[in-house]
Amino acid sequence: MTHINRHFNRRRFLTISAAFGLAGAAAQAQAGSDVVRWRGRALGANASMILTGLSQTQAEPIFRAVQQELTRLEGIFSLYVENSEIVRLNATGRLDNPSLEMLEVLSLSASLNHATDGAFDPTVQPLWRALAQGGDLEVAQAVVGWENVRFDTGAVRLLRPGMGLTLNGIAQGYITDRIAEVLRGYAVENLLIDMGEIVAIGTKPGGRDWQAGIARPDGQIMRHIALGDRALATSAPYGTVLTTQNKLGHIIDPKAGLKKPKQTLVSISAGSAVVADGLSTACCLLDADKARSAVAIFGGAEIELII
Repeated sequence: MTHINRHFNRRRFLTISAAFGLAGAAAQAQAGSDVVRWRGRALGANASMILTGLSQTQAEPIFRAVQQELTRLEGIFSLYVENSEIVRLNATGRLDNPSLEMLEVLSLSASLNHATDGAFDPTVQPLWRALAQGGDLEVAQAVVGWENVRFDTGAVRLLRPGMGLTLNGIAQGYITDRIAEVLRGYAVENLLIDMGEIVAIGTKPGGRDWQAGIARPDGQIMRHIALGDRALATSAPYGTVLTTQNKLGHIIDPKAGLKKPKQTLVSISAGSAVVADGLSTACCLLDADKARSAVAIFGGAEIELII
């Protein structure tokens, strides 16, 4: 019987690991310095945000704008929102007039696929579903392959029947970056965002860099790092176990679904959350040398921890 453990999925344990930074900011807030918090949901997981230097009244319109943007982006990328762009694409194999956001993520996905020798491959969705739900692995494996995806401003096309995409290994980072842009539009200078991936902008109260913890799925902090105007993404294949029988993690090798990942945890920092997100996902399937080579292609990205 297939069992999916949802208690420590990838995004939820990142929420926990980032709580160190949030708690530290609150503890070190200077007298008279406002600290306001927002908590919500992003792509089915807990999300949180802390702003400094604003009152609750000043922050309310910002929080409303964040929620509106989250809802809009989930209507593009979420596999669990009825009639989202990706749901429609997977249902028919074609999406006419894709949004700019969809095209941007697909374009970066193509770059990541090339840089990682195919380890990053959003077409793994049918294989993921077969493993999680006890489907036919041979049939699912046969339709996995990024080379069968075409996209331009007119349409996204999946060339083989039965194909499907998941952008969960990159869309969280993209959404985090977009929310950061919303906040910049309100001239917010100092903030830490955790919406699946972490983005730190400016400094915490007192002028020091934000602090983030890199954590295992069980919550154990493996390392603390300082973040200033930088993003952090951490992936752990066994943060979600798809099957109790073979303890297969949720980050699946697109070329061999039952093959165990090379790494148990990868944490990447970069100038954008979307790059950090995609790289941390793919590098779980690469040996350390290949992971370093792939990360080096994306200027400014760094491996913070790989085990």
